[in-house]
Formats: sequence, structure tokens, C-alpha cells
Amino acid sequence: MFVVVTTVILYVFGFVFLYGVIRLGVRHAFEDLELQRAKAQREEELAAARDRSFMRDNAFLAGS
Repeated sequence: MFVVVTTVILYVFGFVFLYGVIRLGVRHAFEDLELQRAKAQREEELAAARDRSFMRDNAFLAGS
């Protein structure tokens, strides 16, 4: 009987631990995704600003 109770307790705690690990992994993945999204948006804004300044400095290339 002791073995059955011990097995059930370890089984339940195993699932609780697994749930916690998966939840932690998903949370970190979402944080990384948010950081990557912000970084990509910043890079896009910098590229657009660089393009605008290049076209302003070199208007003869743009045909204006």
C-alpha cells in the first residue's frame, strides 16, 4: 500500500513539476519574442531614417 501511495504522490508531483517547467519555458519564449519584435521594429525605423537622409543628401539619385 505504501508503494502505491508513494507512486501516486510522485506521479502527481511529476505532472505539477512538468506543468511548471512548460509554463516557465512558454513565458520566456514570449518575452524573447517581444524583445525580438521591438528590436526588429527599431531596426526598421533606423533603416527608414537612413534611407530618408540618404535620399535627401543624394537627391540626384532619386530623380527629384
